[in-house]
Amino acid sequence: MAELENENLQEQTNATPEVNEKVEDKKPQVETVETADADFDWDKYENGDLVEEAKGSEKEELEKLYDKTLSTITEKEVIEGTVIAMNKREVVINIGFKSDGIVSRNEFRYNPDLKVGDQVEVYVESQEDKKGQLVLSHKKARALRSWDRVNEALEKDEVIKGYIKCRTKGGMIVDVFGIEAFLPGSQIDVKPIRDYDMYVGKTMEFKVVKINPEFKNVVVSHKALIEAELEQQKKEIISKLEKGQVLEGTVKNITSYGVFIDLGGVDGLIHITDLSWGRVSHPEEIVQLDQKLNVVILDFDDEKKRIALGLKQLTAHPWDSLDTELKVGDIVKGKVVVMADYGAFVEIAPGVEGLIHVSEMSWSQHLRSAQDFLKVGDEVEAQILTLDREERKMSLGMKQLKPDPWDNIEEKYPVESKHKAKVRNFTNFGVFVEIEEGIDGLIHISDLSWTKKVKHPAEFTTVGEDIEVVVLDIDKENRRLSLGHKQLEENPWDVFETIFTVDSIHEGTIVDVFDKGAVIALPYGVEGFATPRHLVKEDGSQAKADEKLQFKVIEFNKGAKRIILSHSRVFEDEKRSEEQTAKKTQAKTAKKGVKKLKDSLEKTTLGDISELAALKNQMEADESGSKDKKEE
Repeated sequence: MAELENENLQEQTNATPEVNEKVEDKKPQVETVETADADFDWDKYENGDLVEEAKGSEKEELEKLYDKTLSTITEKEVIEGTVIAMNKREVVINIGFKSDGIVSRNEFRYNPDLKVGDQVEVYVESQEDKKGQLVLSHKKARALRSWDRVNEALEKDEVIKGYIKCRTKGGMIVDVFGIEAFLPGSQIDVKPIRDYDMYVGKTMEFKVVKINPEFKNVVVSHKALIEAELEQQKKEIISKLEKGQVLEGTVKNITSYGVFIDLGGVDGLIHITDLSWGRVSHPEEIVQLDQKLNVVILDFDDEKKRIALGLKQLTAHPWDSLDTELKVGDIVKGKVVVMADYGAFVEIAPGVEGLIHVSEMSWSQHLRSAQDFLKVGDEVEAQILTLDREERKMSLGMKQLKPDPWDNIEEKYPVESKHKAKVRNFTNFGVFVEIEEGIDGLIHISDLSWTKKVKHPAEFTTVGEDIEVVVLDIDKENRRLSLGHKQLEENPWDVFETIFTVDSIHEGTIVDVFDKGAVIALPYGVEGFATPRHLVKEDGSQAKADEKLQFKVIEFNKGAKRIILSHSRVFEDEKRSEEQTAKKTQAKTAKKGVKKLKDSLEKTTLGDISELAALKNQMEADESGSKDKKEE
């Protein structure tokens, strides 16, 4: 009995304070029992086995009282706890367990407003570590529920908090519920961001705008939070706008096509053409970022929330203030601001431009590009050709400031005078050349060479090459010169007429063969022509290109500059000549026989005459018979 009392006393000693007070009242009674200390099993007490052995209603009552003071928790689960204390390094969290948990302050860096009393979620990693400490993690609790929360935030269009961790290409990385979400640079604010680094380390509010479950990608936006409010502001501002109204704004962004102006919650655009009356290459020439300036409203669209602004409209148009004394014929100076193939635009005053057409840049008649005469930025002097103040148009001329070379053309370039010219371009019928700027002429293809048959001028010369010319004719009214090149030399056909006489034989080379014949190169640079019938060689074969043969002239036409040749005639005429020679020889032999016979007749006597007469008759009879046979 004494042992049981000692065991009960030990249990009560380890129980709660209320129970211990009851135990204290019984201690004197237990201490009077001398056998209790001797019989008490201290080994079981140290091992905790006495608790297991204890029986009875008192033990059960104590266990119930103890259980009521503690919450039941399970490891590896997420539960809510209360922040009861915190410092710069740690946060103490009470989850209703027998001990409190400590979590690193770094796990709450996304929430710099954390304070004592806040409810937070924690993940129970272990009820007790080696030191008997409860081990909790807020980061793991956020990670376990992060995807559910992110999807819920997207569905409900909730505003969530996130911690901007660092910069990345095109935006920022944001810690949202323990997930690394992407914040595009365009979604940080409604106005362009110039310094991304200023946002690193900040906690801001965001909206989830896109989730890719397959790749676990989350896109958030801070801009979306303020757009709704801005839309309302835009509506209010636009409802008060009027065309022609002048407002103050701030340069928000500069692009190549214009400038965006912040009008206090709503943006407007000044197109580059509305910045200045003069030519503007880039808006940066006129305005700077963050510059405050007055603008005028040109137009606006309530539905599309677009506002067109103007800056140049705040000043008078330069044409309106143009010198009233300025008139056609006056000389003005200006700067080339725009170039085109057809001409150059020259600014003679800010916003006042005139066009110099390419035909008014030079007295030259052949058309060229304006870039051959001027370039952007050139300072030029020109004469006003036309002036229309109502249409705000002006045409200018440069060549008018130089003397017209055609005024004294007969004196400077008389007929038969020789000059050097530059080849400008070709046509099928000739070559256009320029003797000097404004003086152009044409060399007809037939006036290029005395001897060579030129099919196209490109065979004879090249563009840009210098060529000697002779003035053949002047048409001052139409500003045309007829020029020649072959006339620099005497007509060689006068000499050729004495060399290439009909039936004369010359050595030639076949340079080209056609269906209708062949071109033969002859001495002295002249060419002849032979038909296929006259290209047959003595062996019956046809002559081919590059063959060098003897040719006979069968026709010479000085006016048409034509020489007709034949190779076949060379050997055919030789054969015919041999036959004629043989006939002549035979005729001479017969003639000699007749003469001999006559001589002998004179020497004969009368008796011989009778014999000779008979012989003569016989010969005549023979000769008559042979003729009859030939006729048959």
